[in-house]
Amino acid sequence: MHPSECPFCYPYLVENQQIILENEKAICLQLEEAQHSGNVLEGAGVIVTKAHRVSPFDLTNEEWLAIKDLLQKVKYLIDEKHEPSGYNIGWNSGEIAGQHIMHAHMHVLPRYSDEKMRGKGIRYIFKHPSNTRPGNV
Repeated sequence: MHPSECPFCYPYLVENQQIILENEKAICLQLEEAQHSGNVLEGAGVIVTKAHRVSPFDLTNEEWLAIKDLLQKVKYLIDEKHEPSGYNIGWNSGEIAGQHIMHAHMHVLPRYSDEKMRGKGIRYIFKHPSNTRPGNV
């Protein structure tokens, strides 16, 4: 994907995507599905750099600080509006890891006590018996 087609470089390319917060180096985006009450993704968003970076390993120190700043601010907003019980925060880096848009983005996922998958964190897929590698069955 060329940066000129990147939905994180040009958020207006994605219909119903909102910019929640921004600073000089990064923005927090929320997809339309996260804007609905009762949805398992209610309040979720991604924090991305304004400059096109493919993975978190490519970020500058200034971009890391900008992301940290937005993470604190967006947590406050999500807490006030949605009252989650916890959070999952993470990066998918590379296609094998589940990165579908090749622009580094930190997922901010509020978690709720009434979810069917409550208590299942990001390590769940690695611990799940069906997630094996050849030779380790």
